[in-house]
Amino acid sequence: MGYLIHIAILFAIYSILGLSLNLIVGYTGLFSMTHAVFYGIGAYTTALLLTVRGMDFFVSVAVGVMIAVIISLVSGIVLSRFSDDYYAIVSLGFGVIVYAVFLNWQELTRGPFGIPGIGRPSVMNFVFSSGESFLILSLSALGLVFLASRFIVRSSFGRVLKAIREDEKAIRVFGYNTTYYKLAIFVMVAMMAAVAGSLYASYLTFIGPSIFMLRESIFILAIIILGGLGSLGGSIVGALFMILLPEVLRFVGLPSSIAAQMRQVIYGVILIVLMLYRPQGLIGKYRM
Repeated sequence: MGYLIHIAILFAIYSILGLSLNLIVGYTGLFSMTHAVFYGIGAYTTALLLTVRGMDFFVSVAVGVMIAVIISLVSGIVLSRFSDDYYAIVSLGFGVIVYAVFLNWQELTRGPFGIPGIGRPSVMNFVFSSGESFLILSLSALGLVFLASRFIVRSSFGRVLKAIREDEKAIRVFGYNTTYYKLAIFVMVAMMAAVAGSLYASYLTFIGPSIFMLRESIFILAIIILGGLGSLGGSIVGALFMILLPEVLRFVGLPSSIAAQMRQVIYGVILIVLMLYRPQGLIGKYRM
């Protein structure tokens, strides 16, 4: 039972990441590779405030969100000067820079040694120490993020995001400041990713820089490509598939010496086949 709860918690966290990334990649058409950055910012903020300052978990989440807002505003202003492939390349460079900070600022992050002993959330005298209680917390956070994402998508703001994806120059003709819309959604998804990072840090009670490398951004991107761009439900389906797949492969009986490599190969093959025969994902609306 504990194993299933563990999988469900990871599913909830990665669903939050998938939903938020889909807002900017799927609905707005901006190929961002910065998601692991804000995921890491939320995680490190919570880890440091809980272990060093003894702060309440929910306060640390709020602080992590605020830091993510500030950093996403600054980086978003820079990214707004680019488009298409250049946007993706610059966002990739930003992710590499922040990862280097996580790895080398040892006085703050402890570098490659990571931060252990991160506490669990608590409300009054109740501590979310059991897997069941933390699962409820994670699913509650997922529910709030899903509702927020659905509200964004169905609002007039969301319709402008879709128009930017289809033809940004045309929507500018009608007087819309597309730079504002792109910056706003970039900040929103950074906030959501920071929440997921806080949950992840508190659940595992340990974080290290290797968790937030470029491959994590690629993994989250694979979730929405698989599930479907421009589909909130697709983000959840993709997260479920990508979390369950390695667990299923554990029971296939692959030799331990090549099991990890084979899992990566299978990931790659699935994505290639999907791009060939279902480029919009399982239940997506747009093609990459």
